[in-house]
Amino acid sequence: MSTKTAIVTGGNSGLGFATAKKLCDNGIKTYIIGRTKEKTEDACKEIGPNAIPVLFDLNNIDGIAEMIDNLTKENPIDILVNNAGVNMKKEFLEVTDEDFLSIIHTNLLSVFAVSKAVVKNMKENGGGSIINISSMASQYGIPKVIAYSASKGAIESMTRAMAVELAPFGIRVNCVAPGFIKTKMSAKALDSDPERKNKVLSRTPMGVLGEPSDIADAVFYFALSESKYTTGTILPVDGGNSIGF
Repeated sequence: MSTKTAIVTGGNSGLGFATAKKLCDNGIKTYIIGRTKEKTEDACKEIGPNAIPVLFDLNNIDGIAEMIDNLTKENPIDILVNNAGVNMKKEFLEVTDEDFLSIIHTNLLSVFAVSKAVVKNMKENGGGSIINISSMASQYGIPKVIAYSASKGAIESMTRAMAVELAPFGIRVNCVAPGFIKTKMSAKALDSDPERKNKVLSRTPMGVLGEPSDIADAVFYFALSESKYTTGTILPVDGGNSIGF
């Protein structure tokens, strides 16, 4: 495991940070891609020496291939975690074409572009593991997040298609679909809205919010050889929310 190298997009906070830390703590050299210099460098310092900051804005689609190529010159990439994403809460009729395309650009097109660049390297080196991060928003209708929901649903479909096409090259592609996870941002929002928090917990059979480490553990499983016969899987990590009533 100490010889493995990973990329985590959006790894400087939240679920991405927890995932990057899990990988690094287990001896995996991890490139953390973030667009904010101080935030990304601080995250890497907190995680430790296996974390390497990569300052890059994934909205720069045309520059992704070159950025990945520069990273692979140092080490072949064994693990890719497509975690970076943005959200926007607006009423359906208030969402502009530009709003919709902006979310799709960041949440979907960048995932495709990063994956395509990394797959070229993985194919040359005999395989690897790609883990996409979707959302419970892909499972059922949530109001005011039409573009986000569309992007995450597409990621799950893309995961399956990639898994089938890339399996002959030893590349596995899986997806983790987080439920209600207690990040700093979500915890603050729910604590300020007790009614919504109660609704969330009442829909979750396990009755608690998930921790970022729960997502990191799921990603870690897909990253390792223990999951060598698993590809094209969408794994809800949601305390049973997606099957609860």
